[in-house]
Amino acid sequence: MRDAIQKLDTEARRLLGYGFRELESEERRVILQIVRRAAIARNIADETDEAMSFGQRLADRVAEIGGSWGFIIGFALFLGAWTGLNALALPRLGLSPFDPYPFIFLNLILSMVAAVQAPIIMMSQNRQAAKDRAAAEHDYEVNLKSELEIMALHEKLDAMRARELADMTAHLIVLSQQTAEAALRTQTVIEDAVRV
Repeated sequence: MRDAIQKLDTEARRLLGYGFRELESEERRVILQIVRRAAIARNIADETDEAMSFGQRLADRVAEIGGSWGFIIGFALFLGAWTGLNALALPRLGLSPFDPYPFIFLNLILSMVAAVQAPIIMMSQNRQAAKDRAAAEHDYEVNLKSELEIMALHEKLDAMRARELADMTAHLIVLSQQTAEAALRTQTVIEDAVRV
């Protein structure tokens, strides 16, 4: 257990410059996933949808319907039918309108609908804001992990390049020594040939 905590702390210091316990919860999750070599991406929408209560789903549905063109057009048709029936149709038929002009009963119904619909829509908006915050936190975690993984890849590439340069330098030294020895042998052979 102690080794695992020390490994997390070492990795956090290497990648972010802070100890594991000094990091925010999102950064801790990222370091943990890097050490585990596990994926961090997940579908936040599915997670939040599964955790919704019946009331939250109902609030979302009411907000979805109340904010649609179908609702606006349907409500406009309802208002037109209500006022047309009470102001024109019933009086022409000689019947007493059930809500005569100035349509007090209609105003009462509209007020009640607004009084119920507004808080439901606000609940849905608050839940959507919480969903957006969760998605933003997840995006931050994914972006941080990607950035740290890219940094680690750069470190590996730099280390590989340094090893290759060291190997090439060692080969060049060996080749130059062999070339110098061959040149010395050649010079010795030429000198021997000139003496003969």
